Amino acid sequence: MNGPFSNATPATTSAIPAEFQALCPAPQLLPGESIDHYRALQTVILRDIAPQSAIEWLLAIDVAELSWEVQRYRILRHRLLDSYRQKAIEMTLRRIDVAGIAPIFEDDAERYTIQNALDWRLDPIAAEEIEARLASYGFDQHAISLEVYVQAREIFTLFETLMNAAQLRRLFLLKEINSRRRMQDPPNFVPGQPRTRPRARYSSLLQNQSGGSSRS
Repeated sequence: MNGPFSNATPATTSAIPAEFQALCPAPQLLPGESIDHYRALQTVILRDIAPQSAIEWLLAIDVAELSWEVQRYRILRHRLLDSYRQKAIEMTLRRIDVAGIAPIFEDDAERYTIQNALDWRLDPIAAEEIEARLASYGFDQHAISLEVYVQAREIFTLFETLMNAAQLRRLFLLKEINSRRRMQDPPNFVPGQPRTRPRARYSSLLQNQSGGSSRS
């Protein structure tokens, strides 16, 4: 029995050090999603952020998770539009085949239209014939795409909202990481070089001031 989520065993080595593994829960993947793709995305993001503390690791892991969510929403949105294309074909065929038909034949015409739309999805030859017939009535691919957006507008808006929310949360976390580093790093800190510990920096400053006083 297939469940909605999969806690797959990682097929690639995690980019997270062992001491921080507890900060990262097992990925909750949907059927069809790849653990290898998830780990690859996580690895490049963590490598780019290069977290330096437990808090930064926690924030960076969330950034990677949100990036996966954005990718997931984009894929599902595309699949949504693809599935609604059959509905758009059905609606367009109904305008041609059902409009003006005698009431006694409406049920048969409706079943015929639904079957034609299904044939369009499953049979490439039937799809070419149906699209050619629609084009002869002025319904080209752009008109069908417009009907797709009309049919899917509410759920499409839902996916846009989910994507925007994930992107905003990701941006907030990146700003939080940057803000923490600004507070912890000296003004002349160069990324990639070891950070100067505040106590050592202040000790050196005091020694310089002491030496200057003795010379004067």
